[in-house]
Amino acid sequence: MINQLLVLLELQKPVSTSAERNLLIYMVGVLLVLCALIIVFFVVFQKRKNKLIRDKILQQQAFEEELSNTQIEIQEETLKNIGQELHDNIGQLLSVANMQLSIMAASVDDAIKNQFIETKDVVKDSLREVRALSKSLNSDVIANRGFLESIKNEVDRLNRLQLIKAEFKVEGDSTKLQNNKDSIILFRIFQEFLSNTIKYASAENFMVTLQYLDDKLIIKSEDNGKGFDVKTIESGAGLLNMDNRSKLVKANFKLESAPGKGTSMIIDYPYRVAEALKL
Repeated sequence: MINQLLVLLELQKPVSTSAERNLLIYMVGVLLVLCALIIVFFVVFQKRKNKLIRDKILQQQAFEEELSNTQIEIQEETLKNIGQELHDNIGQLLSVANMQLSIMAASVDDAIKNQFIETKDVVKDSLREVRALSKSLNSDVIANRGFLESIKNEVDRLNRLQLIKAEFKVEGDSTKLQNNKDSIILFRIFQEFLSNTIKYASAENFMVTLQYLDDKLIIKSEDNGKGFDVKTIESGAGLLNMDNRSKLVKANFKLESAPGKGTSMIIDYPYRVAEALKL
């Protein structure tokens, strides 16, 4: 009887081991499925999170760009109004003064006639410079004239006024820059740098070079003024305007200077498809 019981137990043992093995495989399979589900859930959650972060960043960038565009539009409209006022009001007054001096010069004695003629010439030169300045402030004139011609006119105006000895150099095909909106912004950056040079640099020479490459325009402006320490100088409105405007047109802006070694500005502007937009 005992022997029969032992034989029966021996027969049942493999069956029990096989069931445990199947149960173990089932549990392992369930764990693997759960792990896979957890991993999939984590990946989907992470992608969703990253997408939300990217969307938020893009929205913030779009808001900042729109804000910058609005600020620039306001500035351009203000400059245009100032230019128009200079041309219409100050220009008209100088024109009247010039005509009156011409009339007076014809009726005075020869002893003082030369003085009237000299004064008339000064008024005439002032009228020409006021009109040139009014055009440089008007974005429509800049767009119609073109970036290169606008830069050249600024250089010529500097040399006429003898404020500083300015030189201008062009390399490559200037027709590659066709975006009027970007041209105006690039010109305003140049104007800001030039204005700072005249006001603060105490420079004798100024040089601007335009390099029209196949894929980008490099604008380099430099003076031989007193310079400054870029690391310690406070970032004023002028520097911030130049940097912010460069970012708006996707250009790299670089300002280099050192005490006693002058200042240089380099703008690396990749060409963009011409737009029908105007400021």
